[in-house]
Amino acid sequence: MSKLCVRAFTISLDGFGAGPNQSLENPLGVEGENLHRWFFPTKTFQKMLGKDRGTDGVDNDFAEKSFENIGAWIMGRNMFGPVRGPWPDESWKGWWGDNPPYHVPVFVLTHHKRPSLTMEGDNVFHFVSDSIEAVLAQAKEAAKGKDVRIGGGVAIVRQYLEARLIDEMHLAQSPILLGRGENLFAGLDLPALGYVCADHVATPAATHLIIKKQG
Repeated sequence: MSKLCVRAFTISLDGFGAGPNQSLENPLGVEGENLHRWFFPTKTFQKMLGKDRGTDGVDNDFAEKSFENIGAWIMGRNMFGPVRGPWPDESWKGWWGDNPPYHVPVFVLTHHKRPSLTMEGDNVFHFVSDSIEAVLAQAKEAAKGKDVRIGGGVAIVRQYLEARLIDEMHLAQSPILLGRGENLFAGLDLPALGYVCADHVATPAATHLIIKKQG
């Protein structure tokens, strides 16, 4: 059965999944890039850059697994790019170049729709303004029995958590403090929503947490 999952989503020790003031120069917010120090050296990430190198081990195992059995993605507009308000044109095509790392249909939640965007590597971005439940139904249909992965950002993950629609989360907690930005857990009572920490593995670069929905 298709699951809705969050994988390799990095947060700081104080719960922030992105820094403040996202911009073209700081796509992850100020200091947000430091969250992902565990991910950047891995073979999985280096392969995405077209490089035949990188680290093995637990961090790479989690990075590699995060792409397994994924048939569609859901992301918020902020994760797609820094453009705000109505789209001035269709020139912005994401942070990732001509061949993004998804290779499956991607559903971008936005209040301002635009035509679907087809790119290299079987990447198709659909810009949708439906409810999160309706978008999930579309993504599951597109996934054809595989899992649907929420890429972020924080606001989108929180919405699906509050609706108890996420089946499983892999969070990588980076050993840094951001102090401000977008906090994943603020105001959320995860046990009351039915979530438990099912497993955890620590490395020098991150603590990997597996959180699952009960029942």
